[in-house]
Amino acid sequence: MVIQNKNKATDAGIIPVDWNVLTIREAFDIFNTLRFPISEDIRKKMPGIYPYYGPTKIQDYINEYRVEGEYALIGEDGDHFLKWREMPMTQLARGKFNVNNHAHLIKGREGITITQWFYHYFKNKDISQFLTRQGASRYKLSKGTLVNIPCAIPPTLQEQAAIATALSDTDALISSLEKLIAKKRNIKQGAMQELLTPKGGWEMRRLGDISEIYTGKKNNQDKVDGGNYPFFVRSQNIERINTYSYDGEAILIPGEGGIGNIFHYFNGRFDFHQRVYKISDFREGYSVKYIYRFMCENFGRHAMQNSVKATVDSLRLPTLQNFKVLIPPTIGDQIKISAILGDFDSEIALLESKQKKYQEIKSGMMQNLLTGKIRLL
Repeated sequence: MVIQNKNKATDAGIIPVDWNVLTIREAFDIFNTLRFPISEDIRKKMPGIYPYYGPTKIQDYINEYRVEGEYALIGEDGDHFLKWREMPMTQLARGKFNVNNHAHLIKGREGITITQWFYHYFKNKDISQFLTRQGASRYKLSKGTLVNIPCAIPPTLQEQAAIATALSDTDALISSLEKLIAKKRNIKQGAMQELLTPKGGWEMRRLGDISEIYTGKKNNQDKVDGGNYPFFVRSQNIERINTYSYDGEAILIPGEGGIGNIFHYFNGRFDFHQRVYKISDFREGYSVKYIYRFMCENFGRHAMQNSVKATVDSLRLPTLQNFKVLIPPTIGDQIKISAILGDFDSEIALLESKQKKYQEIKSGMMQNLLTGKIRLL
């Protein structure tokens, strides 16, 4: 149920009047005496089923455990603290496991908090103001500092649990999509290896022998918001422009920055940046979509091995001209292979779009639920 709140300003931000602000010392228990460092060399001699946690992830599995129950873990030191938007700052450990000396163990205090509240509240929270620096990019969250960090706390364990469950369910959905995407990529990789295994009549052709390759004449100043035509620049994003220099089928890749990772296929009127290569005007008997798919999977390594090392990695024309494409004997075979790989890419792109959508939903949920803007009562 969603209710309207009366709010108050606190050290933990704007929260409902019936929420509390308590320090970690007041709201949670810390069990750092359960930590035990085990070197990598020793861990290799004791493989097993019990997780061995470091500050940000499971580092190994060993044949003994020292901790049992449910604990939230937050790193004591490392270079991850300033990446709180992109990666979780906390882990939720359940069952039998081990923790090294680079993570704090936190548990909810009976009658006041649940462990999952700490896990979700600090999972993607900026705590940089509480850190001390160790070197240029390494930071430390000491126990003495940790215990004094203020935390907003819903007044009942039931409300904390309801919020934690909602966020955990969303995490589980995102995790299931991540696993499905990984599975689909593995299936595609296997199919691609089968489809692109040379058979009778296949040949290797230099890209420069079967196409024309040019760079554009425009720069970023020529782009126009809402322009009539696509304008391909040195990124995955496609800008707009009011002119076009080419009308037809083409592959476009940046000549510097992101080389080997960014590929566009387009059929129609467009223009392109002076640091972008257009590969087009293919000889008869060659499928542009097939060559596009082949380059997406194979060109990256060739590009990096032959890039010019300057301020940014860049490509010279001969690097593209000399890239060798494995060509099936008929255009029908090329089109069939391209269609199969395209179906895989479309399915993966759809799953990635769903994943991004749920990540955005989760971000909004965290902003609303962990501050009491939306109440689950």
